[in-house]
Amino acid sequence: MSSVEREARDALSRLHLSAGGPLGVDEALIQAVVHGFYGKVRSDALLKDIFNRVIGDNWDVHLAKMCDFWSSVLLMSGRFHGAPMVAHARIPDIEPEHFVRWLQLFDETTQALCPGPKAELFMAKAALIARSLQYGIAASRGEMPLRAAAAEA
Repeated sequence: MSSVEREARDALSRLHLSAGGPLGVDEALIQAVVHGFYGKVRSDALLKDIFNRVIGDNWDVHLAKMCDFWSSVLLMSGRFHGAPMVAHARIPDIEPEHFVRWLQLFDETTQALCPGPKAELFMAKAALIARSLQYGIAASRGEMPLRAAAAEA
């Protein structure tokens, strides 16, 4: 078996083992969700200042990285290489209410672009990610997140 054939077989195997593959989640949908979501973030009263300050003029890079992230989460593509916890812990003014709003906007986006089981999968993963990030940030600050905000995430 050639290396190209082996790579294709492995990619197909990851797709079948992934949560998103059997539901029909593909790279085009991931890109639509990521770009749609961050379009909302960039104009959101609560989130835009933090995101614009942290990302600056690097939105294209950030969007590509987030597409890789969600591809890795939902399709097991292995494309994402990064440290989200470290990146988020460096943001001094990020608070639980930011995650609540992040999840609201993400839910709006997924419901509009892929209602049903695909949206449920995106949201289940997003909720786990938000909760994990909140706990990691709180731990890095020597505190615990508010129960109400963590429960909503």
